[in-house]
Amino acid sequence: MDGTALLTRTRGDISRMTVRPCVFIHTNEKQIVGALVSAYSMRRSSANADRFDVKIIHTKDHPFLHEREGQSFLRDGGQRVWSMSDLQSFTPLRFMPPELMGYEGRAVVVDPDVFAVHGDVYELLTRDMQGKAIVCRDYDGKKGFEDRFASSVMLLDCAKLTHWRTAEQFGELFEGKRDYLDWVFLKLEPRETIGLLDYEWNDFDNLTETTKFLHNTDRTTQPWKTGLPIDFIRRRSQTRFKPLKLKSWARLIRHGVLGEKNAPDTYDRHPDSRQELFFFELLGECLDEGIVTEDMLREEIGRNHVRPDAFELLDRASKSAAA
Repeated sequence: MDGTALLTRTRGDISRMTVRPCVFIHTNEKQIVGALVSAYSMRRSSANADRFDVKIIHTKDHPFLHEREGQSFLRDGGQRVWSMSDLQSFTPLRFMPPELMGYEGRAVVVDPDVFAVHGDVYELLTRDMQGKAIVCRDYDGKKGFEDRFASSVMLLDCAKLTHWRTAEQFGELFEGKRDYLDWVFLKLEPRETIGLLDYEWNDFDNLTETTKFLHNTDRTTQPWKTGLPIDFIRRRSQTRFKPLKLKSWARLIRHGVLGEKNAPDTYDRHPDSRQELFFFELLGECLDEGIVTEDMLREEIGRNHVRPDAFELLDRASKSAAA
């Protein structure tokens, strides 16, 4: 990935150069089809697609991730083993856009399972950030209780994030100096530098007429993986145990009684059939545009990255769109 920022002349002052805003989708091999569909959706849903760039940040281009294979890192106060085969091994790359932009200009970064529906990303790229360095939604979905933030969709003022040095800070996980969850939940950022984004810009498995970006955030029900063997490392908990919280005890009992062995072995179908249809409509358009080829899709099916009945779903989506 070439980190050199693209420059373009502004209309207001032809002699002044400014960094062209960019949308970044970070991914690994397992989620590359989702990333390509996400990138396509960003341009498809924008009335200003010629005013920003869209780039994919791929784990294969960043050796610092691979060099830590099999090593232990700090996560949620305990130790985990880093594995590039994990479905979400791309996550540290969501902190790379400021570096790739030369710490200038605006960027939006999204997970590879985030798709533009009714939202024009250029509206996000050009919004008033009110002096904030980061604008994103809170993770828990409870306004007024912004303890954790969802870094899966972020609007970034890159000039205000010169302290983001991804390779170095990724290394701190393995030195016990940085906790992974504190990092991804933005707990290490000064609260006053974070602005809140409307939930519709990062709508967790919720598709409505107001959804701007749909995020298929539940890994077990991603529409393009239904029926495939689970290929991600299960986490017992996303949060530290809190003895005064009923949910913490319920989670502890669930894991103790049921155990990991009783967890599903395969990806489930998404509970909302409209979201399944929406994804395959987008994928069909990507095939029409040559963004994804039939050969590539067959290869991804063969690698268990895309469900084996994908072509049947594409045919169903095509008929639905024509009806």
